[in-house]
Amino acid sequence: MTAVAQSLTLAGRGVLRVRHDPQRLFDVIALPVILTVLFAGVFGGAVAGSTEAYLPHLVTGVLVQIAVTASVVTGVQLRDDLDSGVFDRFRSMPLARIAPLAGSLLADVVRYVVAVSVTVAVGVVMGYRPPSWPGLVAGCLLAVLCAFALSWVFAYVGAVMRSAQAVQGASMLVLMPMTFMSNALVPVETMPGWMRSVAEVNPISLVVDAVRALAAGDAAAGAVGHSLLGAAVVVALAAPLTVRAYVRQDRR
Repeated sequence: MTAVAQSLTLAGRGVLRVRHDPQRLFDVIALPVILTVLFAGVFGGAVAGSTEAYLPHLVTGVLVQIAVTASVVTGVQLRDDLDSGVFDRFRSMPLARIAPLAGSLLADVVRYVVAVSVTVAVGVVMGYRPPSWPGLVAGCLLAVLCAFALSWVFAYVGAVMRSAQAVQGASMLVLMPMTFMSNALVPVETMPGWMRSVAEVNPISLVVDAVRALAAGDAAAGAVGHSLLGAAVVVALAAPLTVRAYVRQDRR
């Protein structure tokens, strides 16, 4: 069996864990509902004059925020699995070293799909109607892909830190400014100069731009290309570091 086939088999195992314990999806079901309703009420009138007018801006921004935030759990779960000895059992099997990691990360794609689906569903219930449904679906797939790429970074954090609590704290410390200092919730033109400069080059802003253009049916090739290139660079840099940190667990 090849490393790809082993990874897919272990991804199936991860999906079965979700099936047997649906509470693992609680955060990606509850958080999109809470944040979408909360942000619509808080920012809708101030940013767009009404909640309905704000929804096209909000839903596309929040679905990216939620998908990216869900990727933090990948690192936390990896640390838990390492501490519980699950990966020790994998190491005793004739598996490719990358297969347990890749399988775990691929299984978490289910979480990202649930997160963006719930966000869109809440938006539709509140009155959101995208000009291009195929474009919105493509945007959701792009958000899921970028979250998967970012999950390699948090998997690295999970492999090198000593506890799940430390992984959660360190990851959120980086992710919270990254997701809020972007164009996900408000136009960057309203931000102070230095913050606007950061927000304009923030990778989250690039992904949100791409999703909004796709959902609006506008030309999005440039924004999508930048997002895909950024995701590829993140995976190319983070995957080798994560595998290396995981392998070093053998020597501890």
